Amino acid sequence: MKYKQLGQTGLYVSELTLGTMTFDTEGGSYAGLIGATGQDLATRMVDLSIEAGINIFDTANVYSSGVSEEMLGKALGARRQDVLIATKVYNTMTTGPNDLGTSRLAIMREVEASLKRLGTDYIDLYQVHNFDITTPLEETLRALDDLVRQGKVRYIGLSNFAGWQIAKADGMARLLGTERFCSAQSYYSLVGRELERGILPAAMDLGLGTFIWSPLASGFLSGKYTRDSEASGRRANFDYPPIDKDQGFDIVDVLTDIAETKAASVAQIALAWLLHKPGVTSVIVGARKEAQLVDNLGAANIALSEEEMARLDTVSALKPEYPGYLPTWRRGDTLFGMLDD
Repeated sequence: MKYKQLGQTGLYVSELTLGTMTFDTEGGSYAGLIGATGQDLATRMVDLSIEAGINIFDTANVYSSGVSEEMLGKALGARRQDVLIATKVYNTMTTGPNDLGTSRLAIMREVEASLKRLGTDYIDLYQVHNFDITTPLEETLRALDDLVRQGKVRYIGLSNFAGWQIAKADGMARLLGTERFCSAQSYYSLVGRELERGILPAAMDLGLGTFIWSPLASGFLSGKYTRDSEASGRRANFDYPPIDKDQGFDIVDVLTDIAETKAASVAQIALAWLLHKPGVTSVIVGARKEAQLVDNLGAANIALSEEEMARLDTVSALKPEYPGYLPTWRRGDTLFGMLDD
């Protein structure tokens, strides 16, 4: 397992993160859509992850209505001091008028609840799950800054922000002198490369680390889905994130070909592609079964050649959009040379 510096912090995180959205009890709030591990399997997955070198675990207050945090805390037990816990705030399990979002009231309430469920007195990385359009950004930043100063939170991150929102949040933090976000958690996969248009450039320019969620597009890139057969799984009940399936099957064809030459799984190649991409700090893997997790962990050992990366880049390429399709002219380039003539 390799470790990368998280943004401009002194913190190092494993290139794979264990995501715990599947941590739930049978019949729990997420079980029908995403699956449920139960506590024994959740603990086993944490054990396997630590053995493989993973040192960071990602959850959220809303996952399984808080059960995910509880199960993660129990699975870690006394090992909590040796690893990093990342959780999130914004979504909620209740419907009161002040429950949703990142107001000072919501943040202070939710952090205490998360700390209790996790069985810890601090959170290593506290992430804003979505951009709150109803709360002034200054209020959110000052509340998060207070948590860092109080020692309840070590670092703060953001998730699912647009590129301009990342830039605004960083600029506002600099202006106020508050704690700056050190990481961005976003969706990225071979069938979902939209973050390359604005999110990833913003994160890289401002020095934020990145965590990638749903790297297999909820199982579409696992190898189970082909033109001839769409296997049962998470997408059968929860077809998200949305994808272009025609292009997606072309991508799966290339993945399958590369996987066969390396005696690897399709999922491992899809994950390895992300691990080779510039700006990616850590890829979040999650599973409903032990075998799935073991297979995903193997992606850390796969090296892709420039030719293999080029094949995958080409088949998964985004269609150009304005202003991306405009040429970038510089002094001395063709346009200025024509004017000089």
